[in-house]
Amino acid sequence: MEVQHILQHCYSNGGEGETSYAFNSSLQRAVIKVVKPVIEGTISDLFCSGTLSLIDCMNIVDLGCSSGPNSLLAISHIVGAAKKACRKLDKKSPRFQVFLNDLPGNDFSTIFKYLPPFYEKVVEGNGENLGTCLFDVVPGSFYERLFPSNTIHLFHSSYSLHFLSQVPKGLEDANGTPLNKGNIYIARMSPPNVFEAYRMQFKDDFSLFLKLRSEEIINGGRAILTLMCRRTDDPSNDDNCTPWNVLASALNDMVSEGLIEEAKVDSFNVPHYAASVGEIKNLIKVEGSFNLDQLEIFEVCWDGSQSNDTKHDNTDTIYEDVLGNFKRAKTAGKILRAATESMFECQFGKAGMDDLFYRFTTKAAPLFKKEEAKLVTAVISMTKI
Repeated sequence: MEVQHILQHCYSNGGEGETSYAFNSSLQRAVIKVVKPVIEGTISDLFCSGTLSLIDCMNIVDLGCSSGPNSLLAISHIVGAAKKACRKLDKKSPRFQVFLNDLPGNDFSTIFKYLPPFYEKVVEGNGENLGTCLFDVVPGSFYERLFPSNTIHLFHSSYSLHFLSQVPKGLEDANGTPLNKGNIYIARMSPPNVFEAYRMQFKDDFSLFLKLRSEEIINGGRAILTLMCRRTDDPSNDDNCTPWNVLASALNDMVSEGLIEEAKVDSFNVPHYAASVGEIKNLIKVEGSFNLDQLEIFEVCWDGSQSNDTKHDNTDTIYEDVLGNFKRAKTAGKILRAATESMFECQFGKAGMDDLFYRFTTKAAPLFKKEEAKLVTAVISMTKI
């Protein structure tokens, strides 16, 4: 599997510009904040179990770290929880070695720009020197081996594992005709073999991911994984609207206006899969390297904000609500663009990106009004057996 070639365009926008991930990742940041109690509980259990009783340095990995400050927020939660657990046990806190992982094309340098405030708050704020928490970069796909055997104490990954190692095979018939015409992901009208192709690709990828991490982590080590999911086992019966559905509609409008080629839409499928909770549990059980300690699901709005349940009774307020929904949809569009633009630009060209994501905004705004612009998310805490 040529992972690096397949995924070379599947990384978020770097830098700190208007469309960068660093400035357009409020959704991912909101998810990390929701997951904080799970991180704290997992770290407390890890130290109380005695697994780390003899270590001088705790090795932590953030898989799929992307660019910007979000990865450091997650690491601050982990380090803070470890220090709290050590104080509770009346033991000296270990040093921390943090490995940041993402694809080679990722903008790691932007993360390091945010290190000074991290050190000021998390390290120096506790009267410690910089050597107590060191960072390193490990470029590569997490669908490959990344670390020596039995060296990692904690794996963390937030909003990355729903991206597949490749577009699923089997999305064309024997003559090479696309089976998922007019769609870029699983849709209600997609043929059953499209569902199966995506399901099997996630099965292979997630099972491989678990196997690889089990070889790298120590016995008793922990993994905290957060990824998009769905509530139902059959994606064709899932009423949850996805951003991919909205982008497909925008792309089809551009086809009808002669702005892009229909064949390019028909042949494009995103390497993404939101597995059901049942699928995730079963794959962990079958692979057998980890014990599933905790799995919780929650919903988060596409723009990272809380739902607005306000009732309206006058025209002015309704007008303000329309503007508010458009603003939230615009934020959601910026988040999606920052995370995925490289994929779409590779297929459809750079010139149409502004138009595409503006169309996404106008189509997504009504979904915020109807409280439908939400993502179902799973957080998993596991122990290496």
